[in-house]
Amino acid sequence: MPVKTATGDKRAALGLAGVAVRAGARSTLATLWTIDDESSSEFLGELYRQLNAGVTKAQALQRAQLAILAKENRPYFWAPYVLLGNWL
Repeated sequence: MPVKTATGDKRAALGLAGVAVRAGARSTLATLWTIDDESSSEFLGELYRQLNAGVTKAQALQRAQLAILAKENRPYFWAPYVLLGNWL
């Protein structure tokens, strides 16, 4: 079931992602709106390819977004991802 992991409430300002960072995760990737499984899988595959290439998390996120943007020009597919915590 797709969820908006950055959607929060009074108890968790940044939702599930914010809870993870407050609990000790150095960083986490969150989504601002519900996304489908296929586009998420493609995005995350590209994100991990970039991370394996040795770039920072912020650079990997940007490169993955640009790769998806080159294939699909609608923000629905590349724009919902937010990196929380340590960007390096």
